[in-house]
Amino acid sequence: MPPTRTTQTGTQAPAEAVAPLMRGIAVLRRLTDADGSLSLSDLERATGLARSTVDRVTLTLARTGYVRVEGRTVTLAPPLMELGNAYLSSIRLPGLLGDGVDALADELDESVSLAVPDGGDIRFVHQATRRRAMSLSFRIGDLLPAERTAPGALFATLWEPEQWQTWRERRVSDPHGAGFPSLPPRPLRSEDLFEARVASALADGWSLDDQLIEPGLVALAVPVHDSGGGIACALSVVSHTSRHSAQGLRESLLPRVRDAAAAMERRLRDAPRGGSAPAQGPLASWTSASKQELGREFVESLARGLTVITAFGESGEALTLSAVARATGLSRASARRALITLEHLGYVTADGRDHRLTPRVLALGYPPLSRITLPRIAEPHLAALAGRIHDSTSLAVLVDDSVQYVARAATHRVMNVNITVGTRFPAYATSLGRVLLAGLGDRELGALLDHAELRPLAPHTLTRRTELEAVLDRVRVEGYALVDEELEAGLRSIAVPVRDRSGTAVAAVNVAMHSSSRTTGECLEQVLPQLRLAADRIESEFRTAARFTDVAVA
Repeated sequence: MPPTRTTQTGTQAPAEAVAPLMRGIAVLRRLTDADGSLSLSDLERATGLARSTVDRVTLTLARTGYVRVEGRTVTLAPPLMELGNAYLSSIRLPGLLGDGVDALADELDESVSLAVPDGGDIRFVHQATRRRAMSLSFRIGDLLPAERTAPGALFATLWEPEQWQTWRERRVSDPHGAGFPSLPPRPLRSEDLFEARVASALADGWSLDDQLIEPGLVALAVPVHDSGGGIACALSVVSHTSRHSAQGLRESLLPRVRDAAAAMERRLRDAPRGGSAPAQGPLASWTSASKQELGREFVESLARGLTVITAFGESGEALTLSAVARATGLSRASARRALITLEHLGYVTADGRDHRLTPRVLALGYPPLSRITLPRIAEPHLAALAGRIHDSTSLAVLVDDSVQYVARAATHRVMNVNITVGTRFPAYATSLGRVLLAGLGDRELGALLDHAELRPLAPHTLTRRTELEAVLDRVRVEGYALVDEELEAGLRSIAVPVRDRSGTAVAAVNVAMHSSSRTTGECLEQVLPQLRLAADRIESEFRTAARFTDVAVA
């Protein structure tokens, strides 16, 4: 597996560099290059590390929640996205401009993106895509070569001679683009004429990609300038040749895209700068406790070094060494060594006393995890819950007046609740449905119940609307729903909501069992606390993943 271009090869690590942090980042990078999952043996081969080192690194990353180890397989986990979220928060672009990108995509009915430079390459930091049979979108954080993109030509207008030299050396050393795994390989072609495209971009103030990424894909990009006149990012519209030629894309959309970029520049200019100072962090005590519990198998310096990255997310774009130390709870010496290591690897840049994260942080798991769905987030937590309580667990969403099961973990009892993913049941007669109905507004719930047929499905099914509404009021207050033999005789279930970052119930988790296995009191005493714990963990990962990406709930 060829490594992607995200390490500073050929340079010796500073004496103060934290070697375990470098090894941990190498493991995360190889997992990212492999689309999120590798066996321990493959990680050993890909990183060149000893197996004992790989085991210690993966155990430490698992303790932080950044990976999951199941048998001999290591998989990136959603909490790792907090590293990329820290970078995206620090640059402010998705937060300030994302709504404008989404609105432009809706207006043009085309995919629209924001891109930033990463050395001689580019990364997308926000996307609004169109769902079509013929569509192409890259993941947030994917590394793309400047010469094969429309934004790349814009960023190259600002390159100094040494940056051009670095680019030429890369083209010679990697003529087929093996260091860009998200792209189909393509040999170096003289007709690409990247320098000429850059000159045109400088003169015109826009750039085109005429099927340089892939046949059929065309893109138009314009710069979005910061208050100092530099290029903060590039606004890019992507289409297919079945809809537009490259020139047709420019002729029909350039004026509107330029207007949108001008509005984004005003938004950047008018936005308040700075943020609150980071508070004292509990990291040092947390890592010390983990070290005490796990002994030498826990690599404390790796955990501390990675958490230095998260210090940037809520505290403004740049941080001093003292601010990083305060935010993490580390000593100044430990924080300094971590920053030196991250700067050497290209994840941090320093300007005097100020330190900033670079787009390279997105290379730590963000591309594969940016496409994760809520069912995938929930699956390991459902399995763990089912293992603890020895009953089947499910995740469901509301579809019209029904609940649809989207993830499930079954047990191996002789008598088991037999439901498959995709199954639908009437919402009014299920614990999952009642939790989700209780989360609706009065008008939306009223409209739904106006058209719902409350049929008796089992001896105890509630069929009176007034009784159902009273039950839903109680569910809102108590935060759970318990349904006893209303969907089917002998079936008892209890459910709690899963809420998004705004507090809206977007899904529900339940435990279903035969009524003879537990009393209703035992459900509340034994099952409900475990169910809430699982839902809290699902919510936490869902909110981390959804901070700057759209996470599908089904």
